[in-house]
Amino acid sequence: MKFSKIEVNQDAARINREIEGYVNFVVRNWDNLLETVGLGGRKADYDDENYEFLGGANDELRKKHYDKSLRLLWKAERHASWSTFDDCTKDEEMLLKMAGQSLSAPEKREFERMQSAEFKELLNREYTPAQKQALVNILSLIGHGEAYAWLVSNEVLRDVQSTGAKAALTMQVMEEAKHFVVLRELIQAFEMPIPRLPAYEYIILESTLKAKGLEKFFGMNVLVESIALSIFGALSKFPGLEILEMFHLDESRHCALPTNYLKTKPLTWWESNNPAALLKRFFMVLPAIPLAFKMEPDFAELGIDVFDFGGSLVRKIMSLAYRVGFHLPLPQENMKQLINFLFNAYCSATRKDHEFQKFLDKESTMGEKELAVEREIFQAQSA
Repeated sequence: MKFSKIEVNQDAARINREIEGYVNFVVRNWDNLLETVGLGGRKADYDDENYEFLGGANDELRKKHYDKSLRLLWKAERHASWSTFDDCTKDEEMLLKMAGQSLSAPEKREFERMQSAEFKELLNREYTPAQKQALVNILSLIGHGEAYAWLVSNEVLRDVQSTGAKAALTMQVMEEAKHFVVLRELIQAFEMPIPRLPAYEYIILESTLKAKGLEKFFGMNVLVESIALSIFGALSKFPGLEILEMFHLDESRHCALPTNYLKTKPLTWWESNNPAALLKRFFMVLPAIPLAFKMEPDFAELGIDVFDFGGSLVRKIMSLAYRVGFHLPLPQENMKQLINFLFNAYCSATRKDHEFQKFLDKESTMGEKELAVEREIFQAQSA
């Protein structure tokens, strides 16, 4: 596949890599020190250097229990026809009768194709090695993020109230598990080195996992899931990445969960506006800005301006966050103006003849289906 590669300021890219390396060294060693003296440290039992949870992949156990559980997962519509459940697609009804398979027919086909030599040949045919590495670098941001989403959604399950809310979170736990194992195999199919977590994403994910109560909702379902949704929306039309459209649909439900849950149990004024919460949310979001700086060369390799992508993403995050009550230190429009100013300031310093742009008016999601889904969630038409 041909891309119109965007020129990047190589000095800026080098400086960003070096800064991230120093930040990573400080953050990791600080957490190691805290763990050594028994004062905390990294909470996740996850090894991002090897893209596995601590204890290794243990795929044999996964196949015997996780995969088998998915195959045998029962649907209320089939086993309790008298109930009000309507939880089977036509493809699933057929598959359940044949083999008890819980994956939909398109998911099953895509998952099998990802493991085939034919799929790897397609990737080699459509992408240059540099483009493959760029896709792996971008997708691994979400691959690592899915590991944390798995952990966080499991903890949020204990914090939400009502049978319906716990049922919804239970499904999210299952979907995050599926996302992690399927996306891991997709990324591995590229046969390129899989990078560790960038320090900035590490800070975001660890802050989310360590957050208390429903503040995890902000970190995961508003911030991290919006990043995932936007990446899947931007890449789902690329050759061989059609399965990302299915991930996009799952993530749309995850992003919508705070809205639906907080309709029945809204945050109080103090929960939305107390100064400590405002600052914690702001510092949870803040590392996403240097993360965009660091990822600029990878997006540019694919013909995507990272600040067009980032502006589109920030607009959606702000719309969702303020709508459900997760306020930040400044009013919504002022926060947008601040982020747009920072993006333009960086571009002015690193791009020749840069002219001021309204990055938050950009749209990075491709595909009418994906755009329709996002409009419903983020109310993009009024953002």
